[in-house]
Amino acid sequence: MCPAVRFPHVSFVNNRVSSGFVSLGTSSLSIYHLEHLVSDFEFIHFNMIMNCTKVKLNIAQRWLSTVFRRNLTVLGIETSCDDTGIAIVRRENDNNKVLANVMNSQQSFHIRYGGIIPPRAQDLHRSKIAEVYERCLVEANIKPEEIDAIAVTTRPGLPLSLMVGLRFARHIARTYNKPMVPVHHMKAHALQACMEHTIPYPFLCLLISGGHSQLCFIKGPEEFLLLGETLDDAPGEAFDKIARRLRLYINPEYRNWNGGQIVEQAAKLASNPEAFEFPLPLARMRDCNFSFAGIKNNSFRAIKRQERIEACPPDSVITNYADFCAGLLNAISRHLMNRTQRAMEFCIERGLFSGNCRSLVVSGGVANNDTIFNDISHLAEQYDCKTYRPSKKYCSDNGVMIAWNAIEQIMNDKQCLTYDYYKIDVQGKATLGTSLLQEVVEADIKCKWIKPLRNVENS
Repeated sequence: MCPAVRFPHVSFVNNRVSSGFVSLGTSSLSIYHLEHLVSDFEFIHFNMIMNCTKVKLNIAQRWLSTVFRRNLTVLGIETSCDDTGIAIVRRENDNNKVLANVMNSQQSFHIRYGGIIPPRAQDLHRSKIAEVYERCLVEANIKPEEIDAIAVTTRPGLPLSLMVGLRFARHIARTYNKPMVPVHHMKAHALQACMEHTIPYPFLCLLISGGHSQLCFIKGPEEFLLLGETLDDAPGEAFDKIARRLRLYINPEYRNWNGGQIVEQAAKLASNPEAFEFPLPLARMRDCNFSFAGIKNNSFRAIKRQERIEACPPDSVITNYADFCAGLLNAISRHLMNRTQRAMEFCIERGLFSGNCRSLVVSGGVANNDTIFNDISHLAEQYDCKTYRPSKKYCSDNGVMIAWNAIEQIMNDKQCLTYDYYKIDVQGKATLGTSLLQEVVEADIKCKWIKPLRNVENS
């Protein structure tokens, strides 16, 4: 009898699923479960390898990785916050194709309460996730058996919401004997643009969303250097709370929008964008960290002051709300520009970029804001740096970015595929790579600030 050959990732032993490695000998079931991954020619070649008396593990691993690189279909599940997203992405002959992308947003529910209520978010995920999954299969026009792996967000996020996605992923994986891939939510955001654009490593990334604000330098799919992070609120969170305090939700046009969308749209109506000024946060701190709590509190005070001047009745909106939104948007954009500028100069000073090839990726829900993205792009141009962002439909939370990140992990042979489903758990908070926060402070970089586009046009 041929000696068993042990392969990482895929695991079937004596007709039973096991974790970590697979032992393949004469078991017909073992061969059956691997057959769908390869062509007829490759399958014959695989049998020839099995019949060899001495097969080195690293050779087998490289062969299996080659199969995954060429043809891989992954289902991605995203439930880290208030959106239930499931997508199917296929990588075939170095081409990436989104077969299906289905979302169920809870925004219309949570916006009535001024924020996300975790237990209710969990209930809404539970009630919709099976329906979203079925719609995804129909849209992709494939059967569950044709999926090669199940990717799921496990960190960071709301633990109650994350648990719904993880349990559903386990259910699918057990039912169809599929391996699982745990995905870091922020890493998925950071790499999403790479699915649509050819962005060479390394590159700088600004992650801005409703729950996070981070600057990181990305040397590879699993090599992240953290340069800056928020000390309190995230920009999306600040937008949401300020828009609610403005009571703009009473306008039917804005009723189902998030705070960032409302502020951006209202700012376009401004007749005097300079009417409201906000102090620049962390002006004396020579690091790349963010703070939006000060802008939020100054906004509340400015709104209250204006309401007194106008003697506004309850549940009314100040008359110059558009000017206020323009000033607010400019303040947040300017803060993001300044912290990103210092990160850019730090990376250049330390020689982190590869030669003169410099790239900046802006990702996360707030990257949808054109004013902010255009200001960041203008900043990057001053340093001969190209700027990218995902398509707007992929900036916010979605299943596509989870499936794509899993494909990136598998392609880089990180042995991320596992059948040990219960070793995967959720984390409400999770670090993003190696921290260089102290090194940035010690660099003590003084910048000559680049002005936002609006200020340049008016000067």
